[in-house]
Amino acid sequence: MKRDAAGRFQPDVRHDVDGNPLIERYRPNERSNHWVTSILFILLAVSGLAMFHPAMAWMAVFLGGGQWTRILHPFLGVAMFLSFAWLVVRFWHHNKFEKEDKQWLRQMGDVLNNREENLPKIGRYNAGQKLLFFALIVCMIGLLLTGIVIWREYFSAYFPIGLRRFSNLFHAFFAFVIIVSIIVHIYAGLWIKGSIGAMVRGTVTYGWARKHHPLWFEQVMQDEKRAGVKTQTAAEMHAAERKQDLL
Repeated sequence: MKRDAAGRFQPDVRHDVDGNPLIERYRPNERSNHWVTSILFILLAVSGLAMFHPAMAWMAVFLGGGQWTRILHPFLGVAMFLSFAWLVVRFWHHNKFEKEDKQWLRQMGDVLNNREENLPKIGRYNAGQKLLFFALIVCMIGLLLTGIVIWREYFSAYFPIGLRRFSNLFHAFFAFVIIVSIIVHIYAGLWIKGSIGAMVRGTVTYGWARKHHPLWFEQVMQDEKRAGVKTQTAAEMHAAERKQDLL
């Protein structure tokens, strides 16, 4: 922290290369948690597909071959579930549905055509992100439960053959849903400029926050005002938004 002209301590504010102040969207431990979960998901996706169909068996090479793939896949699954569970604990309170979210979903045409000025103000996450959040929770629980039933080395012998067959089918179903969901998640992150950078660097510009998550932005501004942080003027934020749109 630095002292101002009156000798009072002022919070440090990070800036981008153009000198625009930045807002912290994700803390370092939140980003680490996200990327650990992501890496585990990729390893599980390729190993699961390798075991799912002979045409994709070549993917077993990423985990050291077929034998290691069969051994490591369930352990990686448990690790991903625990890592994702910690993400849920961190972000649960940000993903509760509000009245604005229902209206956001009704205006899907405006969402798909980038007419954000017509959409209701949203908080830290929009309704689409919240739906994805809960879809992932359902899939993770489904994969864990069905995975335990079909884990031959330790648990399969304790369950009847009918339940094992049922679990095999639904394990594949939940895996398909979660893979499609993550593909949509990645596409949305690329579609909205600055989203990937937020999870890599942890910060976003004032203009990005004001444009895409205005309610969250207003809350951050209130918190910074109480903390004595100097913020951008409206004109400066509009200029930053226009520059970002041109990139």
